[in-house]
This record gives sequence, structure tokens and C-alpha cells, in this order.
Amino acid sequence: MRTTVAVAVVMVMSCVMMVDADVKPQRDFNLQLFAGRWYRVGLAYDSPRFTPFRDKLKASQGIVTALANGNVNLTMWDVTPYGCVRKVYNYEKTTVAGQFTYFSARHNMVKDITVVDTNYTDYAVVLKHKVFNREYTQVALYGRSQTVRHDVVNKFKAFALSQGFPRDSILTPPAAENCPASRTGRSLTHLR
Repeated sequence: MRTTVAVAVVMVMSCVMMVDADVKPQRDFNLQLFAGRWYRVGLAYDSPRFTPFRDKLKASQGIVTALANGNVNLTMWDVTPYGCVRKVYNYEKTTVAGQFTYFSARHNMVKDITVVDTNYTDYAVVLKHKVFNREYTQVALYGRSQTVRHDVVNKFKAFALSQGFPRDSILTPPAAENCPASRTGRSLTHLR
């Protein structure tokens, strides 16, 4: 039994290292250029728990704030059944520019974030990786506006397919209306 557990741990660690080895961050990543407003206009995610919500997904909006120490604060607004919800993420820099980690209070674990590709002015492709009792990865396409060029969407889809995502798990959701809410509206806040 002990040998089986040890082999399983080694296999999981090998998979994690292979994912990290295969996916490199944006070359010469510049956090100051990356900071600012982004819209999540594409998502590849194949978690079985997410499947019932795929048709309800809307594009979300976020603001990346670069901190003096190299860390990042990310504030995202998502449309949920409860309305427009604001989520706050605190990403910690790693020794590799363009790679970050954060502690997810919701899942009680550390997750990895890699900015895979960006031109800073139009789009960014970001990979989120986490390990539960199986690996879960998300790939997100961000745009500086709610619409991005067709060739950028195709590049995002090709990258998601190269990471093993089924074609039906790659989404380009419609824009959210009034999220974040107008100045007179309210939004709920959650720390993630």
C-alpha cells in the first residue's frame, strides 16, 4: 500500500513538473505594461463541476494593479446567479517573471498563474494550474476591450487545444451588462 501511494505521489509531481516545463511565460514579461483593465473574453475549463454553468458564463472585467514589490492585486467582477460579484486575488511573484502564485481560501491551496502570451495593448493568454485529487487547468483569454481580433481568438483556441482541452470546453462568452454595476449599483465582494 505504501509503495502504491509513493508511486502515485511521484506520478502527480511528474505531471505538475511537465506542465510547468512545457508552458513558458511571456518572454521579457513587463508587469508595468501588463497592469490595467482587462476583460476575460475567453475561457477553457473542463472541470465537471463547471459544465452546468458553461451556457451562463459572461465575459468578466478585471483590474490588474502592479505593486512595488513585484506582486499583483487583481480585482475581477463576474456575473453570478447572485448578481455582479467582485473577487479580489493577491498574486505573489515567483523567481520567474510572468509567473505568480496565490493562495485560494476557497480551495485551501496554492495555485499557479502564468502569463503565457501578451502584446500588452490588445490581448493576454493566461494559464491557471491547480492540483486536487486530479489536475485542473484553466486557460483564459483577456482583452483590453470586450472584443478581440479573430486571429487572437484562434491563437487562444489553438493553445487550449494543445493543452489537452476538449473543443467544447473552450468558450468565448458574451459581454456582461452592468457588471461591475454602475455607480448607483452594488456588487458583492469575495476574497478568493
